Amino acid sequence: MTRIFISLGSNIDAHTHIRHGLNDLAAALSNVVISPVYESEAVGFEGDNFLNLVAQADTELSIAEVVALFKQIEQDHGRVRGAKKFAPRTLDLDLLLYGEIRCQTPVELPRPEIFDNAFVLLPLQQLWPTGVIAGSTKTLQQLWQAYPQHSQKLWPIAFAWPSADS
Repeated sequence: MTRIFISLGSNIDAHTHIRHGLNDLAAALSNVVISPVYESEAVGFEGDNFLNLVAQADTELSIAEVVALFKQIEQDHGRVRGAKKFAPRTLDLDLLLYGEIRCQTPVELPRPEIFDNAFVLLPLQQLWPTGVIAGSTKTLQQLWQAYPQHSQKLWPIAFAWPSADS
C-alpha cells in the first residue's frame, strides 16, 4: 500500500461535486481521510469562489492508474477536458504526493502547487504536519509557517463527510 495525498477543488455546485468526488475516491481507495475544507477566491481568473481540501488515502494502484481514476471521476462529474487551465471547475482532482516518489511522468510529483498555493499547502500540512516531501528538508508545518499566508485569502467552512445526503 502506498500513501497518497490528493487536492480536491470545485467552484460549480461545489459542496455537491466535492462530496460525490470524495464518495468515488472512498469507493476506489482505502482509508480516505480529509482535511478541513476551505473557501478561497479564484486564482488566475475572475470567477466564483472555490472550495478546496486535501484527502489522504492508501492505494495499491500505480501512479498512472491513480491519474486515470482521477480523470474518470472528474469526467463523471461534468469536467470538460480541453477547457482553459484557469476556468471554473465542477471537480478538480490532483495527485499531490505518491509515497516518497519524485517523477515527471505521468504527472510531476511532488506537485508544484504544494509550494505555490495556500489552498493546497494549508490543508496538506493539517493532515501531515510532520511530513517531509521528497526533495525538501522542511516539514510541511515549517513550509506553511514560512509561506506568505496573507498572499491568498482563504477561510475554513463547515463541511461534513460522509454525510446523510452523500
